[in-house]
This record gives sequence, structure tokens and C-alpha cells, in this order.
Amino acid sequence: MTRRSSLSRTAAVLTAALALAVIPSAGTAQAHEAITGSLSFTGDAGEYVSGGESHLYTPETTEMFDVSGPTGRGAAGVTVTTPEGERWSLHMEAPYGQELTSGTTYTNASRWPDAGPEDPKLEFGETDRWCTTSTGSFTISHVAYGPYGYIREIDATFEQYCNGSTLALRGEIHARMPEPPAELAVGLNLHSAGAVDTGTGEITVGGTVTCNKPARITLTASAYQTQKKATASGSYEDLVVLCEPGGPVPWAVSFTSNIEPTASFEPGTATLRGIGRANDPDYPTTADTGFQSTEITLVKS
Repeated sequence: MTRRSSLSRTAAVLTAALALAVIPSAGTAQAHEAITGSLSFTGDAGEYVSGGESHLYTPETTEMFDVSGPTGRGAAGVTVTTPEGERWSLHMEAPYGQELTSGTTYTNASRWPDAGPEDPKLEFGETDRWCTTSTGSFTISHVAYGPYGYIREIDATFEQYCNGSTLALRGEIHARMPEPPAELAVGLNLHSAGAVDTGTGEITVGGTVTCNKPARITLTASAYQTQKKATASGSYEDLVVLCEPGGPVPWAVSFTSNIEPTASFEPGTATLRGIGRANDPDYPTTADTGFQSTEITLVKS
């Protein structure tokens, strides 16, 4: 293998790692427990979902009172679990491509799959009491966001008619969430010294990682060494480092040149490169350390 092809291999490894690092995950942001709020609803006599009764739930009186939203800010979800094991769920969604906005009433709302992309969506029910089809409307009186669709505050009312019935269920949701968690930030440091086993050509290199909250950082390290007649080049992929905030967390890996047997690492100067990535535990996104590169000295082990 030529020097150019070996360096291309090194670049390809790191480029692939960066591609994985910068593409955000799709989907819904993680749900978070409300600090204060209420879910209340009442139904006309004989209404199926409510049983014709009035209900009121708060974070203090339930096992779970979660609010969630997608990164695009187009929907809001509420899940409430009672001490008796009932699980109430509310889903309000703007037409495709639109954000939920304060002061807006969404009419002609229905549930999936009856609702088309141009229609708002409304679904409300309990584990054993869901509409097969439904129509209704909802009004977003107030909504405030944090990073990646994190819903900080929401006030809304909704009205639902189940399975073609003229009996209405009317409800309200009010919720205030904790301050949004910090976005994940990760760092990578490469040590300027390493070791080489002259018998096998295996090198041991390392460094440290940092994070501002607990994270599983996946590292890719690559090294190359220009010699008189050849270039030794190798890499180690997908090393997982469990990072805790508060100080640098050490890591080390060992690998040989992938150009064996024509070139192997030797004592002397080489170049070490690396990148790390980690999924944010609070948001549907991935943080990366950026490419790091340093000249290292390989010492005979």
C-alpha cells in the first residue's frame, strides 16, 4: 500500500466518524416531569372516554406527569399516570411543517390515520379507553420552548368527539417545566507521548475526555508515521469512554499498522488524530469533540 493510500484510509476513518457525530437524531425529545400544572377534563353524560365524569390530575397527585415535544416544535404530548395505574395521554399536533403557536385555535382536528398532512391532529384517551375515530379542536393559549423542542410552558384547551358521537369531552392542560438541561458538550485531549512494542509494532496511545454532564463518548483514534521507505498507519474505532463531569477522564488504546507486513510503527515521531461523539441524554442530538491532531513521540516499551 502506498503512502497516499494509507493516508487516505486514515482520513476516511475520521471522516466517517465525523459524519456520525454531526447528524442529529430524529424523533421526539425526551419527556420531562412537570413541576406544576394540571390536566383536567369533563365529558357530557354518556361520553365514552371520560365516562361522563370530571377528572383533575396534577404532578402532586400522580405517579407521572410528563410533557414532551418533537424537535420541530410542531406538537405537544402529555402523559399522566395515576396511582391506580390509569395512563392518560394527550397529543396535539399542528398541520405538517407548522409549529404550534400561542394564541392559535386548530379546528377540524382528528386522529391518525384519518388526519392528512394538512390537518391538525388531536388524540386523547386512557389505556383502555381510546376512540377509534375522533374529531375536535384545540387552542394553544401559550407555549414557550427551550432547546430542541423542549416545552418549558404550555397552556391549552381541547374538545374531542369520539367515534362519531355528538357527546363532547372538554379539557385543559397547564404545565410548567424545570429549566431546560444544558446541551451536552464534550472535549478530547490527545497525549503527546505513546509507546511502541518493537516486536509486534503495536502502539499504545491515549488522552482524556471531558463532558459537562454524564455521557458515553465513542472515540476513534488514528495514527500514522512517515518513515524512510514507507508509512505506517493504523486506527482504533468505537472505544466507549464513560465520562463524568468534574475533571478529565483518561483513555488509552493499542493497535498496529494496517499496512503490515510492509510497514510497522517504530520508535520516533508520529501523528495522532482523534474524534469523539456522544448522544445527548436529554435531547435528540449528538455532540462531538471536533477533530483533534497532535505530534506524538513513540518510545520503545
